[in-house]
Amino acid sequence: MKIDFDKDANGLVPAIIQDAQTKSVLMLGYMNEEAYKKTIETKKVTFYSRSKERLWTKGEESGNFLNLVDIKVDCDNDTLKVMVNPVGPTCHTGTDTCWHEENEASFGFFSKLENVIAQRRTSADSEKSYVASLFKKGINKIAQKVGEEAVETVIEAKDDNDDLFLYESADLLFHYLILLQAKGFSLKDIEAELQKRHK
Repeated sequence: MKIDFDKDANGLVPAIIQDAQTKSVLMLGYMNEEAYKKTIETKKVTFYSRSKERLWTKGEESGNFLNLVDIKVDCDNDTLKVMVNPVGPTCHTGTDTCWHEENEASFGFFSKLENVIAQRRTSADSEKSYVASLFKKGINKIAQKVGEEAVETVIEAKDDNDDLFLYESADLLFHYLILLQAKGFSLKDIEAELQKRHK
């Protein structure tokens, strides 16, 4: 990997720190060649502190280290993406990220849908909500709906209508997310179980 430390007059390149698991961007720091080499050697992310004018290993005082997973350089060879496993909060203010965001796994729209299901479950306007009505009917009804949608998905899988197959697949996944919440679980729990099996 070739890194162009000479583009900047101070020999520094930006280092974008990203959680290897959640993919959240945690912070931005700067590395010179010495900081980069120390990071590779110790497997603890080390920066060049512009204010202290010295090398600085993240966590050297707080214990909130950034354990190195991988480093990639961009197409111009002058910016690093550093994947880490963080120990504790990353920001000196005590937050997970330097943008005051929580560092948690996101499944894109599926995470948004999980939140909508949770809100509808407890909404004051629950009489008008299909989701709330399912929760009121209890676990047996929710599980039955998942079973029905699974059968419909299998039937459509055996036919040639891809639109209907996708429609039924969406119904199945939607009702499965409701079942997960009814049992007190989320997609994160499923991800954790699959990760255990992968190891």
